[in-house]
Amino acid sequence: MSAAFTLSLDAMGGDYAPEIVVKGAALARERYPTAHFLFFGDETKLKALFSHDRALMACATIRHTDQVVTGDTKPGQAIRQGRQSSMWKAIEAVKNGEAAGVVSAGNTGALMAMSKLIMRTLPGIDRPAICGIFPSRIGETVMLDLGANTQCDARNLVEFAIMGECFARAMLGLERPSVGLLNIGSEDVKGTEALRDAAQVLRGSHLDIEFKGFVEGDDITKGTVDVVVTDGFTGNVALKTAEGTAKLFSEFLKTAIRSSWLAKFGMMFALPVLSQVMARADARRYNGALFVGLNGVVVKSHGGTDAVGFANAIGVAVDMIARDLNGKIAEELSHMVAEQELPVAEQTESQIVAEAAPQ
Repeated sequence: MSAAFTLSLDAMGGDYAPEIVVKGAALARERYPTAHFLFFGDETKLKALFSHDRALMACATIRHTDQVVTGDTKPGQAIRQGRQSSMWKAIEAVKNGEAAGVVSAGNTGALMAMSKLIMRTLPGIDRPAICGIFPSRIGETVMLDLGANTQCDARNLVEFAIMGECFARAMLGLERPSVGLLNIGSEDVKGTEALRDAAQVLRGSHLDIEFKGFVEGDDITKGTVDVVVTDGFTGNVALKTAEGTAKLFSEFLKTAIRSSWLAKFGMMFALPVLSQVMARADARRYNGALFVGLNGVVVKSHGGTDAVGFANAIGVAVDMIARDLNGKIAEELSHMVAEQELPVAEQTESQIVAEAAPQ
């Protein structure tokens, strides 16, 4: 991205904030020299960290706030009591036009609830979704929802399909991404009523989407389709299972290498190949999930990531801004709303707070 732009950062969000936020921004500055960062958080702590990096200090502005949304804060509570927090202020900067996007490693539920309240959704969107990227055998697979909506109807799934397809075109550079609905089988009679109804809409629609029908769990890493669509409950379980499996494999490998001198000796020869494999499967490479469907760019970094991972989350935000993802999604959704004659109802603040409260 050659033009100058500003990103808003929740400096206090995440397990290792504000250190990894500052270090991550420093890494991102090297990739995006035209970037300017708005840091929202404890000014004393941030200035102490900035003292070691004058180059970053030159392209950063600190906005002090001493209120933080913690990891165990309920979304409804965050909305009611966290309006002076680093997270709220960072999102608000995008709403006010001070920044083109926001990145936070903080509480996911609170970030989604605040973002939805402050930014609202794009025209035609009922619910935003969390969209991320999985490694696959043949490249990368986009998947959503990864946890924003535990219960979804057919309309939500169709919206996710449209948003995911636009995301895949923007992030993966695919001219015509294929889309599948995650199910317990590929047969048309399988799955919930919402899944079957969504499949019927996608098959019969005039939308320019290459819909492949139902896919199963192992198709995510096979790369059977470019975009896997599911509800947030199933998507989050799949995400956490994948993360746990990757960590388990890594532990098994380390244990096997330490088991004998012969294994350690053999590791010397296998190291170049294993390094390539581990680099491709490195979770930090895929860090940064986009909240698609909002009227603004919001990227959620993993709470336990390091500086490299946070820098990659910043990269996701930059890509979405540069490629005008929201504009493309809004255009596709306008066709769906007109074709399906779907009502567009904007939620009130009280409805958003009520929806967030039980989480």
